[in-house]
Amino acid sequence: MTPRLTSIRFAATALLSLAACAAHAQQQAQRPAAYHDRAALKRTVEEFLQVQTGGLPGQVTVAVGAIDPRMSLAPCPDPQAFFMPGARAWGKTTVGVRCATPAAWTVYIQASVTVIGEYVASAAPLAQGQTIEAGQLVMLKGDLTMLPAGIATDINQVVGRSSNSSLPPGTPMRIDTLRTKPVVQSGQLVRLVSSGAGFSVSAEARAMGTAGDGQVVQVKTSGGQQITGIAKAGGLVEVAF
Repeated sequence: MTPRLTSIRFAATALLSLAACAAHAQQQAQRPAAYHDRAALKRTVEEFLQVQTGGLPGQVTVAVGAIDPRMSLAPCPDPQAFFMPGARAWGKTTVGVRCATPAAWTVYIQASVTVIGEYVASAAPLAQGQTIEAGQLVMLKGDLTMLPAGIATDINQVVGRSSNSSLPPGTPMRIDTLRTKPVVQSGQLVRLVSSGAGFSVSAEARAMGTAGDGQVVQVKTSGGQQITGIAKAGGLVEVAF
């Protein structure tokens, strides 16, 4: 074979090789890019909310909103879910999911948390200031996330207290609107008591404030010393020394 024919054959082989490489590159460019699985993204949010709602009372249901099918995210081996400041696993909420590597991205996904449980409501009209008894209350069932914050879920949280306003039957009982019946009145003579291993001490003092059972109250002893203790029924104030 002459040198000229050899050169022509070599050039043809090189051209064919370049053409094959170009065709392969075009096929790669036309092939859809790999994206993070939207179903896996949804599971990440669901699992995060299930952990966050583990201590809530009642039956918890988590529903993750639809994820935009046009959203394209690079594959992520370890996506991390998180709450924005002020968000929580209660009612309508938003969960963020971020990826650090190999490609950094962050998305925010809408979700809803429903908590079906029992709560305390008035079974009869309650007058402002009247001491509430167990027979005046009833347990109802509903979505706690749709009720005002601070709803009582145990009758013992309400019995013995009084309402700041008159309430009609069926009103959910909010703990923050109830007052505890005072066991110590301001200016009342009380008995300071403290006890421990092998000792018990008591002394007389005068209350400097009004407090319900278990609330903190300040008292003044006959010697003028001011002491803080816990108010108890019967005009007692427990002090820890």
